[in-house]
Amino acid sequence: MTFTFARRIGHAPASFLGELFRVSSDPSIISFAGGLPSSALIDTTGIAQAAHDVLENDPKTALQYSTTDGYLPLRQYIADRYKKRLGLPATADEIQIVNGSQQCLDLIAKIFLDPGDRVGMERPGYLGAIEAFSLYEPVFAAVPLDTEGPDPAAFEAMQNAGPVRFFYGIPNSQNPSGCTYSQDRRKAIAECLSGTDTVFYEDDAFGELFFDAKPRLPVKRYLPDQSVMSGSFSKITAPGMRIGWIYAPKEILAAFNTVKQAADLHSNFLCQQILARYLATTDLDAHIRKIVGVYARQCRLMCDLFDDLMPALSHTTPEGGMFLTATLPRGMDAMDVFREGVAHKVAVLPGMPFFVDGGGADTIRLNFSSSSEETITEGMHRLAGVVNRAQ
Repeated sequence: MTFTFARRIGHAPASFLGELFRVSSDPSIISFAGGLPSSALIDTTGIAQAAHDVLENDPKTALQYSTTDGYLPLRQYIADRYKKRLGLPATADEIQIVNGSQQCLDLIAKIFLDPGDRVGMERPGYLGAIEAFSLYEPVFAAVPLDTEGPDPAAFEAMQNAGPVRFFYGIPNSQNPSGCTYSQDRRKAIAECLSGTDTVFYEDDAFGELFFDAKPRLPVKRYLPDQSVMSGSFSKITAPGMRIGWIYAPKEILAAFNTVKQAADLHSNFLCQQILARYLATTDLDAHIRKIVGVYARQCRLMCDLFDDLMPALSHTTPEGGMFLTATLPRGMDAMDVFREGVAHKVAVLPGMPFFVDGGGADTIRLNFSSSSEETITEGMHRLAGVVNRAQ
């Protein structure tokens, strides 16, 4: 028979993930192409103890249905951490638990977008957001990034060209570039959006992972009633638990709650209780310092190896997070580097999927968080062989 799918399926961009999974399944290939945090840094002992405590003390509650907005002690923990770290006056009522911050992308698009509505995006932008938003048939307005954040003139031009339902950005250690917005650029964005009907969607997946351990004030600090923030425990506890959250004005949360309930009733309640127990019995800041120390060394090593082995390439120098982007010499194509890299047992991610308006064929993204220093050294030597032979 012929299957007739909804029109939105035709708007989903071609995914590179199938090829990445194929590459990742080969243990002989060193992959910098994925986006995984380090498995070695997951506190399996602490999480196992928390799971034991939850199932020992009140298993029937933990294994039952729950409310859509999420486990109250966990939401209160998130709100208190916003106050402590960033000076934001968050309350538990402004926090909703989701299945990883990736679910926020889908549900925010669902409540804001009709076909043809304009969405602002960084250029390059996060691939997961591009894929999630595309299903709702928007028109993307791409704003180029520089070393301090979205280009101010291009950002203002985007606003002046017509209504924008929301602008999606990752101010801290952006994926894929690794760049972080300057504080002045955050203020400028807030000033540009203030008084408009455009929401700033601030994805803060990497805000806890600055190498200097100093938090950066979010755009929401300057635009409190017009911003939503999403966050995730995937990068600082365990991604398999799939627990993230959204922090938003109550009017937005009311609509968000409606579509969340229709999507899945509520996020995994057992994992919410386990995580809340873990956070109550663990020094999370000490655990994050351990993660950040490892990632800082791995990032510095990868950058140094780029400079030593592939001086013809330029690259970003992240202040935190898990990714960096390199720009290839003129005439070199990212897909050729990918194919030749796989043939020589090293994988990087070509930049094209991160550009909603075309481009990126001269860029590659690399992940430094999921590989040991020994593996990074070997993988970068393999990549240097590919790049230097292509020049």
